[in-house]
Parts: sequence; structure tokens; C-alpha cells
Amino acid sequence: MTSALTLLSARTVRIDDPGPLLDLLPEEGALAWVTGTEGLVGWGAAARVTFTGPDRFADAGSWWRNLLHGSSITDEVGLPGTGPLAFGSFAFDGAASSSVLVVPEVVVGHRDGLWWLTTIGPALGRGGLPRRTAARAPGTVRFADGSLSSATWSRVVDDAVNRITAGEVAKVVLALDIEARTDLPLDVRWPLRRLAAGYPGCRTFVVEGLIGATPEIYVRLEKGVATSRVLAGTIRRSGDAGRDVAEAASLARSSKDLEEHEYAVCSVAEALTPHCGSVEVPPEPFVLHLHNVMHLATDVTGVVTDGSTSLGLVASLHPSAAVCGTPTEAALELIREIEGMDRGRYAGPVGWMDAAGDGEWGIALRCAERDREDPRRLRLFAGCGIVAGSQSEEELVESAAKLIPMRDALQS
Repeated sequence: MTSALTLLSARTVRIDDPGPLLDLLPEEGALAWVTGTEGLVGWGAAARVTFTGPDRFADAGSWWRNLLHGSSITDEVGLPGTGPLAFGSFAFDGAASSSVLVVPEVVVGHRDGLWWLTTIGPALGRGGLPRRTAARAPGTVRFADGSLSSATWSRVVDDAVNRITAGEVAKVVLALDIEARTDLPLDVRWPLRRLAAGYPGCRTFVVEGLIGATPEIYVRLEKGVATSRVLAGTIRRSGDAGRDVAEAASLARSSKDLEEHEYAVCSVAEALTPHCGSVEVPPEPFVLHLHNVMHLATDVTGVVTDGSTSLGLVASLHPSAAVCGTPTEAALELIREIEGMDRGRYAGPVGWMDAAGDGEWGIALRCAERDREDPRRLRLFAGCGIVAGSQSEEELVESAAKLIPMRDALQS
């Protein structure tokens, strides 16, 4: 675990509308969490720390508390996301990969018609915003198989179904990756802006080269109220409005998809219950319509009574049945055994937290990770929930649909 800062100084002031948040980002060191016109962008690194192992969330929370202790904070706005904050991206499996928190030197935020500027550490005395520069297109993009070919991954799905039938697990989520190579080093602002334009209802993010637009929120904590959006059960959109209405109705009645969704909702509700005086779960899911797919969705809410921070709630929620399976430990062991790749930070928590412990953490889905050593190389990820009724051909089609947002975002 390493850090570049031992004492924190931060100042937040109101500013006039600076224009679209993503247009403020520099090419290097970009950080973002944006939905539509609102959200947070940052750059620079007043502090950066990495974590590994099963205690990565607790270690990160402890580091953040210690960093804030004795800090000098001036906050003239007083909203969630003002004052000092950290962007974070955590590995799906702490035993395999590292996780990271970054405290940016500069943050610009927008919410409810208010804009603010936070400067932290070495940037505290600086004023103004950077000069806008155009995002560079990546040139030609070539795609190839990742860790497994499509045929091999289909056999892995069949193996998982057999394991489920044998009673080893009730559900397991299997991921696959593909590789993308670009002619020019990837400017992360290029796919980021395209994702934001194409999926304005999702959280568009970038943290340490992990870029995506996630529709799924592990937890949003604000003034003691926690909200989690659960997605499980997916169907590809046809592009025909009438047909999509019929497909949505079919999804809402699908026993296979409803079973998958119920596992995911139950895992979230059970994880939140120890921290909350009450947890509310709607009796039925709704169908969330995105540009390329439709999901069964449920918003679970709870009132936190034990003082947990947003990151503390994430520690209890991850990995949920939506990205791992049921029972959790058995599903995780099966993933390690048969999936055939290291997910890295794919399907792990990604988001931000502020000094009060409030924050918003999504699941890193519909995303790609830029190679740290070769900025012309990326891994794109997708995953599918496997239950007893799953068919490998259908899961392969679903995974292809989930790869479309990132594939399209990389194109010139």
C-alpha cells in the first residue's frame, strides 16, 4: 500500500457553469463519474494508493479516514461530492488483482443547477480551469479473441450448467473478454464522451484506465439513505419499437430470467439488512430499457442505522449474485476454477466517496481496461448469469450485446 500525501488540504467553491463536465478533462490523469449533465470529473493525483487481498475495502476505508484526520477543509457548497473525495476502482477478486483509490488535485462537480470546484493538496492555490483540448480518435480498431475463444467459452457455460444441475451452485456469473488494439495510443476521453452521449442514463466512468458506462449501482449513500439498483435478466433490443415492447413483456414473464433476478435481489437485501433499520424491496422488478439491451431491474432501499460509510456497504455487498452467483463462496470458487481469466477490476466496485462517507459505487460493467504498459491495447468485458435453464448459444448472444457499447465507443 502506497500513498503520496500525509496531510490533506482542500477547498470547495461555487463556480459558474463551465460547460459539459467531460469536456474539461485533460488527456492524462482523467477521472470521471457522470450521468447526463451531472456528476464529477477530476484530474491529477494529490494522493494515490493501491490495495490487494480480501481486506481491500477495510484497508481503503482505514486509509481514507487516516488521510482525513487533521486535514484542512473549506467547503462553501456542502453537498455530497463536495470537499475532498476519492475516486476508486476495486478488483472483482482481491486474491487476483489490485485495487486503487485516487484523490484528485482538482474536481469539478454539477448537481441540481449548482457547479463547484474543489482543489486539493498541491493544486490548492491554483485558480481557473484548464484549456479544453479535443479528444484524439484511436484510428483503426482491431478486435480479437481474449482469454478464451467463443467456442471454448460456450463449453465453459455448458460445464457450469452441468454443475448447477448437480447441485454445486444455484447460479454462477461467467465473464469473457475480447482484445482491442488501436492504431494510436488510446485517449480515454474519446470513448468516454461517446459512451456518455449514447447512454445518458448510465454512470459513465473512468478510473485509472478503466472506462465504461454502468447501468448497475451497488450503492448510493446520501444522508443515511442507501439505494442499490439490481440488474439481472437481459434481452437484446431489436431496434423495432413494437417488437421491443413484446420482448420486454416476455422478459418480465421469463421464469429463467426472473429466477436469476431473484437471486441477485435477495443477495443485495440480505447484505444491506445488518446495516439498516429497514430495507424495502419492491414486489416485482421493472424493465430497464437501454440503447442496446433491456434488463429486469429492482431498486432496493434502506435506512442505515449503524454508521456505515458507502465503502463499508460496498464491502458487504460485493460480490453480489448479479456478478458472482449463489451461494457466493461456492460460485466464486467455480469462477476461479472454470472461467479461464483474471477479471481484474471488471465487475468490481467503481465510484467515489467524500469526507462524510457518502458516495456512489457502481459495478464496473460495459467497460474496458486500457493496458498500463501498452496504451494501444485494451480488454473489453461482458458477463452472463448462468442458471439451470441457460443455453450456451443464447448466453453467447447476450454477451455479444453487452460488448456493443464499448466496441462502438472505440470506433472513429
